[in-house]
Amino acid sequence: MSPTAELAVIGGSGLYALLDGAVEHEVETPYGPPSDAITVAEVGGRQVAFLPRHGRDHRHPPHLIPYRANLWALRSLGVRQVLAPCAVGSLRPEFGPGTFVVPDQLVDRTSGRTQTYYDRGAVHVPFADPYCPNGRRTLLAAAGVRGVAAVDGGTVVVVEGPRFSTRAESRWYASIGGTVVNMTGHPEAVLARELALCYTSIALVTDLDAGLVAGESVTQAEVFRVFGENTDRLRGVLLDALAALPTERDCACGHALDGIELPFTLP
Repeated sequence: MSPTAELAVIGGSGLYALLDGAVEHEVETPYGPPSDAITVAEVGGRQVAFLPRHGRDHRHPPHLIPYRANLWALRSLGVRQVLAPCAVGSLRPEFGPGTFVVPDQLVDRTSGRTQTYYDRGAVHVPFADPYCPNGRRTLLAAAGVRGVAAVDGGTVVVVEGPRFSTRAESRWYASIGGTVVNMTGHPEAVLARELALCYTSIALVTDLDAGLVAGESVTQAEVFRVFGENTDRLRGVLLDALAALPTERDCACGHALDGIELPFTLP
């Protein structure tokens, strides 16, 4: 059976639609339904799937997103490369609201989330570099063509949520090398790796986190406002990047499961 899509975008807060003229697909998985119906359309001559991470009505808070179902559903449609835009708070004063960051590292500070498909056997995937190097280069190049300044590299600290950080937490995240803070980057990234998918994040800074400016704090309304103001810029970068992603994968992502005996067959 030929794939329905080869590329995908998992849209974050405020990015509930991306593709024009898309066809909806309802996908069942062993882990329940994904966050929403998956829409597929052509971009640059290639079939691209779009899945709103929180659902189109934002029904799924970050700690209850069906991450396993989402990644499994995309792979079952034939997807092998995923771009994952998200909203983040900045832990660095030089990266203010409206800044784009293409991270290269991740620190997991979540708790209680199911973060693996492999509850049986010895399946230990390499995760030293969480994001696809080809995807990162492609997103940075697409941003440059669009005239969008994007920070090359940085560490995403992923917190449990749904609350925002205290000032002390924010200062600590910065002290351990964090660049931005987010609630959805894990386990999404590691689940993609466990399915041998290429996964690349592009983060939009919507606010300065609580520890950066005395007397100020993060609000949901401000996060949504800044994301909305930058949605068109983000959409343009994503569409350009999708058209430019390599057709043949030569990175390590697709070989993450080489030599490992899996307890079940992947779709």
